[in-house]
Amino acid sequence: MSLKVPKAGGPDLFKAGYKHMSGLEEAVLRNIAAVGELSEIVRTSFGPNGRNKLIINHLGRLFVTSDAATIIREIEVAHPAAKLLVMASTAQEAEMGDATNLVLIFAGELLKRSEHLLTMGLHPSDVIQGYEMAVAKGREELETLISNTIPSSPLPTTEQLSKAVATSLASKQPGCEDFLSNLVAEASLAVMPKNPKDFNVDSVRVVKVLGGGLEASRVVRGMVFGREPEGIVKNATKAKVAVYTCGLDISQTETKGTVLLKKADDLLNFSRGEEKQLEGYFKEIADSGVKLIIAGSGIGDLALHYLNRLNIGVIKVLSKFDLRRLCRVVGATPLARLGAPTSEEAGMVDVFETVEIGGDRVTVLRQEEGEKTRTATIVLRGATANYLDDLERSLDDGINTVRILLRDGRQVPGAGSSEIEVARRVSEYGGKTSGLAQHSIKRWAEALEVVPRTLAENAGLNAEDVVSALYKSHSEGRSDAGVDIESETDGVVESTKEKGILDPFAAKDWAIKLATDAAISVLRVDSIIVAKQAGLAPPKQQGHWDDD
Repeated sequence: MSLKVPKAGGPDLFKAGYKHMSGLEEAVLRNIAAVGELSEIVRTSFGPNGRNKLIINHLGRLFVTSDAATIIREIEVAHPAAKLLVMASTAQEAEMGDATNLVLIFAGELLKRSEHLLTMGLHPSDVIQGYEMAVAKGREELETLISNTIPSSPLPTTEQLSKAVATSLASKQPGCEDFLSNLVAEASLAVMPKNPKDFNVDSVRVVKVLGGGLEASRVVRGMVFGREPEGIVKNATKAKVAVYTCGLDISQTETKGTVLLKKADDLLNFSRGEEKQLEGYFKEIADSGVKLIIAGSGIGDLALHYLNRLNIGVIKVLSKFDLRRLCRVVGATPLARLGAPTSEEAGMVDVFETVEIGGDRVTVLRQEEGEKTRTATIVLRGATANYLDDLERSLDDGINTVRILLRDGRQVPGAGSSEIEVARRVSEYGGKTSGLAQHSIKRWAEALEVVPRTLAENAGLNAEDVVSALYKSHSEGRSDAGVDIESETDGVVESTKEKGILDPFAAKDWAIKLATDAAISVLRVDSIIVAKQAGLAPPKQQGHWDDD
């Protein structure tokens, strides 16, 4: 019989204030629970029937949205494991601009399914190996489901592009997707470069004008600014444009000085030299044929007086991003000093006008129909600021979908049909695989059911019945049968291809890869070490002196 010798009390491994959690119960299962909580928050916002979240961020700003990227950006997740999922979702947003919610709910479901395997005694390495085999097989099978391709050369028509973008917009703004997708397609084709793969999402701008209804929204070829021009000149056609990043005013000296004035004439002549110099600058600009000036900084009263006298329009644009876009529209070079621009530095605009939209006077700079414009603006109308913000986020996703489709035009069936088909094939593959990895391959396939299941739950259908009906349809060879959220019967739409419900292949492929990578990263963690927070402790509050 061996005698257990107690360990001598030695120094602690970590400083006071450190937290150290390790093992299955303390680290792995806690991480899975935290990730599950995050994915449950965004899961109810998935699909066309997704519910909105009302979020008030740390600055007190209000957001009403079902957009997963906005939700996770504003709720400031603190748990380290959940942050890994947030990073994967942010990478999806940066790369594809859509399907961020799919990353979160699929990664959350993968970890939930792995919990049972881990508590049954499977080692995390076996689970990880199975997931890696499953994602490789799943992506391979997804590629075989491609049912349509949007051509980038020759360019797709407005109708083709509108139909392709409608599915993405339907999940954000159900009922308005046809109108919004037409706006996105029209604006995108107006700014299309010679090589469609170089399409830049910054070329399509959104301006929100409060009031009116959504049907009053329209596309303007050029740029719209929500303010009036500064001077008395409000309109011009075929105008030469000069862009200045400096202020249009008398230059100030760097140091302060004192001037002694002895006579009235001295006082009158004191600022006349500067005035003459400023007048000379604007005379020079007017003689070069410039009819419109864009100022990136302040405009002085004296400068405005000379510009009005010379019949030159002036617009103040304080945002450097808008100034950069504007230079692209008019083909001008921004100048850092006052003076006449050369012919290479000046730009041209076909129409400069001030129009009234819903009681607000806005400035429009546009190019005529004959040529391609470098920037298009979608003018959105709506009843509330929150609604307009949500519409803008939806259009942003739609424009990103155009970018994805122009780079890779392949599309797969939507409405959860491609997920069910991939899950069915991967599950069969798992049954033929030997070793412990087969259990996690089957769990990966089951986790993919979360997409049709969530679509059905959010639409108020019986999720179990819908998923089993989908499996039945797919086993009978209808590989594009998906969830019918408007159904009154079994909730299955026979052919998503015929209905035009198609998702971009690239976004879905990337989302499945990122979600599995995020889940594997969480499963690889076996201990959590949290350091003591830096900084001094808050001082103890002294009681009131009357309380003694």
